[in-house]
Amino acid sequence: MQENYLAKWLNNELSEEELAAFKKSPEYASYQRIVEASNKLEAPEFDVEQAWNTLREKTSQEAPKVITMRPFKQFLRVAAVIAVLLAGSYFYLDSLDETFRTDLAERTEVVLPDNSEIILNADSRVSFSEKKWNEKRNVTLEGEAFFKVAKGKKFTVSTDNGEVTVLGTQFNVENRNGFFEVTCYEGLVSVTYQETEQKLPAGTSFVAINGKIQNATGITMAQPSWVNNESSFRSIPLKYVLAEFERQFDMEVETENINTEQLFTGTFSNTDIKLALESISVPSQIRYKLGKDNVLFYAENTP
Repeated sequence: MQENYLAKWLNNELSEEELAAFKKSPEYASYQRIVEASNKLEAPEFDVEQAWNTLREKTSQEAPKVITMRPFKQFLRVAAVIAVLLAGSYFYLDSLDETFRTDLAERTEVVLPDNSEIILNADSRVSFSEKKWNEKRNVTLEGEAFFKVAKGKKFTVSTDNGEVTVLGTQFNVENRNGFFEVTCYEGLVSVTYQETEQKLPAGTSFVAINGKIQNATGITMAQPSWVNNESSFRSIPLKYVLAEFERQFDMEVETENINTEQLFTGTFSNTDIKLALESISVPSQIRYKLGKDNVLFYAENTP
């Protein structure tokens, strides 16, 4: 039998002569039985769309997730973040100031990068930029401090009341609430207050109380009295004297029936509290009552 008879027979393409010849072949009977049996077979129902969805779900669960990475682009992003953080840290650290402060009844000494010295009185704060010190010798002060400035570039003390400028000298600056005083002990000091500059030679002072410039008297001491544990005043309202007492002894001060605007001239000890109380009360003609952590000043005629 020709090899192509089977294919033609299955496709019904045999001619009558070819079909007659094919039926005479020994293989025909076997092929005929196979065809008859296959015609009786039934294919199972098959939903193509459902089968596809099932296959897709199974694939998504079993297949590992693939994330497309772009290493160089990711590197650039990380590098940019690091650069920003480093730059921010540099400028932040560069802007930080060295700060020294004292509590009530405390004093401290500070040595600046050029060996200038600061003695900080009680309840005071001073700050400066050590990193930029060679470019600009500038100190910010809150409270009171005595300065011994090494010769060199311009040295400036900035306060919220005014600015003090020197080249190399010794001076004291007190910058309290409503009280601003600068005293020159050596050399020459320039004080700028309310946009007006004033020169202070050694032995002179500048005083402003509640925004009003006072007539200051000359001094003969080589340094402020508080450095030697005494607080001295010349025609200063009593309320500032009592405020200094609070700072030096960490005591709460109360007043009753006394005029705290009266002027006080005198000195009190910063180490002996009873002597200090007597030094304040006797010249002011007032009395006091000392408690555990407070003191009451009252008028002599108070019932």
